[in-house]
Amino acid sequence: MAVTKSVFGKSPEGREISLYTLSNSKGMQAKVTDLGANLVGILVPDVQGVTADVTLGFDSVDRYYKNYSFFGAVIGPCANRTAGAAYTLDGVDYRMDQNDGPNNLHTHIELGFHKRIWDAVPGDNSVTFSLEDEDGYLGFPGHKKVSVTYSLDEENALRLHYHASSDKRTIFNLTNHSYFNLDGQGTGRIEDHELWLGASHFTPVVPGSIPTGEICAVAGTPMDFTQPKIGRYIEADFEQLKLTGGYDHNFCIDDWDGSLKHIATAKGPKSGRVMKVYTTLPGVQFYAGNFIAPEEGKAGAVYDNRTGFALETQYYPDTIHHENFPSYIFGGENGDYDSVTVYKFE
Repeated sequence: MAVTKSVFGKSPEGREISLYTLSNSKGMQAKVTDLGANLVGILVPDVQGVTADVTLGFDSVDRYYKNYSFFGAVIGPCANRTAGAAYTLDGVDYRMDQNDGPNNLHTHIELGFHKRIWDAVPGDNSVTFSLEDEDGYLGFPGHKKVSVTYSLDEENALRLHYHASSDKRTIFNLTNHSYFNLDGQGTGRIEDHELWLGASHFTPVVPGSIPTGEICAVAGTPMDFTQPKIGRYIEADFEQLKLTGGYDHNFCIDDWDGSLKHIATAKGPKSGRVMKVYTTLPGVQFYAGNFIAPEEGKAGAVYDNRTGFALETQYYPDTIHHENFPSYIFGGENGDYDSVTVYKFE
């Protein structure tokens, strides 16, 4: 196992930005940066031993200061959407950035955690990134302390351990927004990948992708990933898919109890690479990359819609407005936030 540090670039203010590369003896590498604690790349051998980067992203720091598709981003304090970009907690009204029509998406496009420079402490097979966030900033109460540790083992498992505390009750819904193409970034679209999800229910949405509050069975609908698929139904004549231009929905993990569970398996059809996802969280947002804007990515690759897919482990979107959803209120007397997500490659 090894962790190496290199210069990735500089911030607009001239501060040095670093890139940390985690490596194991199997030929796998994970590259992460202290700019946003962003996951820059995952290099994995295929069944023939050919190594490729399976995540979308950029070769330079400058591009991550834009990054409007959130490639590799650690989202916080609150991932996904919040209706009306507003909520009430403990009798106080809070306003968030209105950046997705009338709603809030991923806290803030320019000022969220994915654009902050985090403190970094490397270990033998890990890097821990941490930051502090002041009371009320971007519409979230409490003085907050947040960390995310990336660690890589000899079984090709990349583990993301998130921890957050606050001196007041607040919202914590942290996730990683990596986009995967298991045949290698830049190799084309992902409709022919296979995906299995351990989720027999999902949260349907209204226009604007805000949950209705219902928790609906996937059986008999194109939302059923209990049998592996992606492309077969992505253009199906189904209202939920029409509303979001394809898959962009939260799926409810079966038998969620806060323990680490195997919740997803994806397979690249050409490379044979398999990625298994494990999490302690109650939901996962499957986004099929329906609206990736055309742009140049790593090594000159051209990205466009559906050239990568995201599996964002999370609490459900807009939970603050739905008492029947698992709560994401932490801090104060509610205690700390703590979660683990693992991407394991076979």
